[in-house]
Amino acid sequence: MSTNVSKQKRTNLVQKIQKIHKYIASVKQDENTRNFLTWLTEIEKEINAKKFGLVFEEHREAIDETLETHTPVLTENKKLFIDNGGQVNFLIEGDNLAALQLLLKTHKGKIDVIYIDPPYNTGATNWKYDNDFVDENDTFRHSKWLSMMSIRLKTAKKLLIKEGVILITIDDYEISPLTLLANDIFGEDNRLGTVVIKNNPSGRSTSKGFAIAHEYALFYGRTAEVKIGRLKRTEKQISRYGEKDIIGNFEWVNFRKHGGYRQESPKMYFPIFLNIKDKLIRIPSVKWNDDKKEWLILEKTKTNEVMVFPLDDDGRERRWKWSIERAKSEISEMKFGFDRNKNPAVYIKSRMKDEGMLPLTWWDKTEYSATAHGNNLLMSIMNKKVFDYPKSLYAVEDCLRVATNSKYAIVLDFFAGSGTTGHAVMGLNSEDNGKRKFILCTNNENNICRDVTYERIKRVIKKENYSTSLKYFKIDYIPISDKLYYEYADKLLKHIRELVELENAINFIGNDTITIILTEEELDDFVRNIKQHKSCRIL
Repeated sequence: MSTNVSKQKRTNLVQKIQKIHKYIASVKQDENTRNFLTWLTEIEKEINAKKFGLVFEEHREAIDETLETHTPVLTENKKLFIDNGGQVNFLIEGDNLAALQLLLKTHKGKIDVIYIDPPYNTGATNWKYDNDFVDENDTFRHSKWLSMMSIRLKTAKKLLIKEGVILITIDDYEISPLTLLANDIFGEDNRLGTVVIKNNPSGRSTSKGFAIAHEYALFYGRTAEVKIGRLKRTEKQISRYGEKDIIGNFEWVNFRKHGGYRQESPKMYFPIFLNIKDKLIRIPSVKWNDDKKEWLILEKTKTNEVMVFPLDDDGRERRWKWSIERAKSEISEMKFGFDRNKNPAVYIKSRMKDEGMLPLTWWDKTEYSATAHGNNLLMSIMNKKVFDYPKSLYAVEDCLRVATNSKYAIVLDFFAGSGTTGHAVMGLNSEDNGKRKFILCTNNENNICRDVTYERIKRVIKKENYSTSLKYFKIDYIPISDKLYYEYADKLLKHIRELVELENAINFIGNDTITIILTEEELDDFVRNIKQHKSCRIL
């Protein structure tokens, strides 16, 4: 039996601390002894803290300090409103932690998919933490990154619906600690998978000698009830179904490739069902006889209708390999013959399923290239180079396909960058007439939110004539330190309109069916135009 030496040492240390605690508690009490007792309790708590899992130095950001003394609010830039009908989507400019705090008020338990592409923390001076660049010489750069991610992922988890999915793209620099962090926050049992995406075919050189050609996408479910979606089949996969009958395209598939007409044990046989005109049919059960080199009938019926039961050599029924439901949906006909090696084989008509294929964990389409398809696409939209490695639109679209089966999903990206996620949502809606909505959050460092994220969405809507709208919100802050609620309540009320719009994905600008009146001036304006608001509800 093994002994946990570390635990034993901690237990001994705690026992010593408790003896000191008991002794100090027994003497005359003053301010010093009370402080000693408090400090001993804190030391004991720290010793008993979690010892397995990810350990990192916690850091505080400037935004943490701000949120302790201020409350975030949203202010709309009405000049940037894009009104092209369809779904109302949102772009929020500001610190994403503040944005997440606001979304807790409007979307707690309502988000279907969260897609984020956080800074990769490569050591290059391209990521700022607390207004300072974090480079490879910063001995706490991994702890700073994990502190930043931890608080945001914990908040993001609260936003997901029960069947919601979060997916995070990352590369080798932080894949290991991120996996441990995500396991801790979302639960190791809720980890759906890690996809390797070939995003740089030519490879990115490193000092270690390897040319890195991939990145990762970590998928986690909010609960164990999550079911992932399917991907579209490739042209090569579709071409396999080259034969056709009155029902449609199919291919003849050797049933042995689907688990075997026999299992490894030659005495175990599996069922095959024949479904003709939506009826489950049965004809004589058969098996291959090695001695006579022919198929033998095991069960005779009055008709030529078929069901092959799982039988052993004594004719006893065994277990099912396929469920009846699966067999009905996948098998429309079967034949008995030989494979290319002249071994006996059972063939079935296999039809292509409409829902697509189960996603693999290795994605290597050329369309996933950040340099070729991500960069070139963004340059064609913006007429200039914006990022070195923007996300491939096609990779993000496939990530969203896997993350949800719903055409009505609400998609959140709080590291929005160039806005690829919003672009992908609009593309999917156009493809299948979906009603998905997106919420994008990003800071405005180097004017990225205004000049890149917003501008890209605007140009894509115009170019493709997507039936979709966009509202541009900016995060402001109201000081609350040393104030009672009623002292700043009026200021909060002035920003209630934006929260209602965000929560319900609606627009009050030019809306003649619903409006919010907050001031005397707005009331006077409403009364003056009352004839235009006959069906309007007043909030």
